[in-house]
Formats: sequence, C-alpha cells, structure tokens
Amino acid sequence: MTASDSPQVGANEPGLTVERVFDAPPALIWRAWTEPEHFKRWYGPQGVTMPTCEIDFRLGGRHLFGLQMPDGNGYWTTGVYQEISPIERFAYTDAFADAQGNVVPGTHYGMSDDAHTETVVTVILEDIGGGKTKLTLRQAVWADAAMAQGASDGWNQALDKLAAELAGKA
Repeated sequence: MTASDSPQVGANEPGLTVERVFDAPPALIWRAWTEPEHFKRWYGPQGVTMPTCEIDFRLGGRHLFGLQMPDGNGYWTTGVYQEISPIERFAYTDAFADAQGNVVPGTHYGMSDDAHTETVVTVILEDIGGGKTKLTLRQAVWADAAMAQGASDGWNQALDKLAAELAGKA
C-alpha cells in the first residue's frame, strides 16, 4: 500500500487529497464504504469507534455517524450523497451534527468560530489491475491549512484501519 497526501485541493480552497493503493478489488472497497456493517469497523482515526452508523446510500440519501473518542467524548457528523457512480466514485457533504442528525457549528465541539459547517468528500476508486485499487479521497473546504492537515491525519489513520480490515487483520 502506498500513500500520499496534500493539504491543498484548489488554489483558494484549503482542503486535502489522500491517495492509497489497496490490495483489494474496487467492488470490495466500495462495500467497505457503502455498507454500514463494514464502514463502522474502520472509519475514524486510531482508537475511535463508531457505535452509530446510518447510511442511506442513494442520491439525496443521508448518513449519520456517531463516533466515540478514546477519552469517552463523542461527536456526530451527517451529510447527503450528491454523486454516485457505482464502483467508481461518489461524493457527499459532511457536517458536524448532534445525535439526531441536525447540523451544528464546529463550536458545538469546541472548534473555532471560523470552522466550516460543511465540507464535501469525494472518493474515486480506480482498478489498477492485479486485484489492486487506487483510492483517491478529496475533501474541501476547510477553514485553514491546519484544519485540513488534521483531517488528513485522521483520514490516513482511518485508511490504515481499512487496509488492515481488508487484509483480515483488524
């Protein structure tokens, strides 16, 4: 597995891009992202669990993720699926939420006033042969490069967990 990431999505748009090559076919990685029973096993940084995972994977469908931090604190995110091209790519909005799925500002979780309420996550899966898949994840927009870097660190940890899950080592 290889990894590269960048804290910049566009010239005026702090965000991130993470690329990984997984030793698994695109259909398997697709299921890991789109089926709650698989997604909840790997999503989130190291030490974070997901007791609640609701995915209505269709255009206009919503997700609601409840994450439990190692220190016992939790937080929620929600969003809407905006684009779906089966086994190839999808995009969704992602925003901080309360347990009922209502969007809340970042300040609800102790973040700064300038934290963006909503970002857009795009996942692209490319079959590169030999049972391997290149995954490209883009997330825009963040309030600043530091927030984008923190998100990048979190995504890289989550994708490490996904790689372990796919290898049967989780």
